Amino acid sequence: MIFSGDNERFNFEFFQGSKVIRGRMENGLLSAEVKLAKMVQPSVPVMRRLLEMNFALYYSRYALQENELCMRFDTNIETANPSKLYYGLKELAIKSDKQDDLLVQDFSFLERLDQEHIYEIPEAEKQVKHEAMQSWITETLDKIATVDADKFSGGICYLLLALVYRIDFLIAPEGQLLNDLEKISGIYFKKDDRQMVEKNRDMIEEFKKLRDKPKEEVFKNLFRSRYTFSIVTPQPHKTIADAINEANQNMLWYRDNNHEYFANKIIEYGLTYCQYSYSLPKPVSLLVEIYMQVNYPEYFKALGYTQPLYMPVANKFEQDIIAGRVRQIQNQWRQKYPLMNFNTDQISYASLLRFNQSFTNQIELLNLNNE
Repeated sequence: MIFSGDNERFNFEFFQGSKVIRGRMENGLLSAEVKLAKMVQPSVPVMRRLLEMNFALYYSRYALQENELCMRFDTNIETANPSKLYYGLKELAIKSDKQDDLLVQDFSFLERLDQEHIYEIPEAEKQVKHEAMQSWITETLDKIATVDADKFSGGICYLLLALVYRIDFLIAPEGQLLNDLEKISGIYFKKDDRQMVEKNRDMIEEFKKLRDKPKEEVFKNLFRSRYTFSIVTPQPHKTIADAINEANQNMLWYRDNNHEYFANKIIEYGLTYCQYSYSLPKPVSLLVEIYMQVNYPEYFKALGYTQPLYMPVANKFEQDIIAGRVRQIQNQWRQKYPLMNFNTDQISYASLLRFNQSFTNQIELLNLNNE
């Protein structure tokens, strides 16, 4: 956050994805504003959209200033307790970061504003990410086509959701691309009476649309940005452990019936679901990164990583490097998590499946208590 002024009057500025939130406090009033898009000509559909969305806001509101669409939050200091300030600014930041992309996507005549702080990704890196996303979608859909849609409905669902969370974690899309992933995940988790086979069918269709997006459109949603507020909330480690354990238990039938591909992706689902849905402690996220480097060595090689952690053809793991990386993470975070207890001796390197199961078991058993 950028801050200037004193206790009586100050200005502040912070970032949330593609948006800049600017605020000030003077004369007992704290206010903050975000510019969403420029609207050269008045538009009834746009204003109707904003008016309808206002009803879903608790602290902030949409506004029009000259020809700029904005979001605003303000409060008297006398009534501005810490909770109101936190949740008011969080709503302003998170909603504006999402809605600016959707507005520009749905109304092509709107122009983007405040994009100078965004870090552009090199074209070569965008190309690698685009190719990987295309490859993963094709591979997943091809694998699904080889099994019975009814009998394997549960396994198919795991494959599709794991694919959503893999793209989110490794490709890290922004804007409309991120919204597309949220839509696919939402198809499964929507509370309705539809059968899993139907939901799988709809998720598959959405992935086909995602795969068919023009490369230029995908590239526009690949950039780096800074965030002040986490979109998801932290959870006790037991919640994470339970999700990993449940996925690993559901994997057993596929392992025992020689469906190794499904078994590996179900294990991946348990881990990456947590990464997607919760705000994980930093050391856990670093362990997830090691896991993904082992499982997708070609992707990391294409990004420029020179030391693969796993060679699939030879079924060879860089055991010392993997164990060393884990110990480095533990040592780095020992002061904050003194009871962190990842036992590298329990990692199995007999096969990729055995590695995935044993590695995630150790994450499940971590003690992240502070004392």
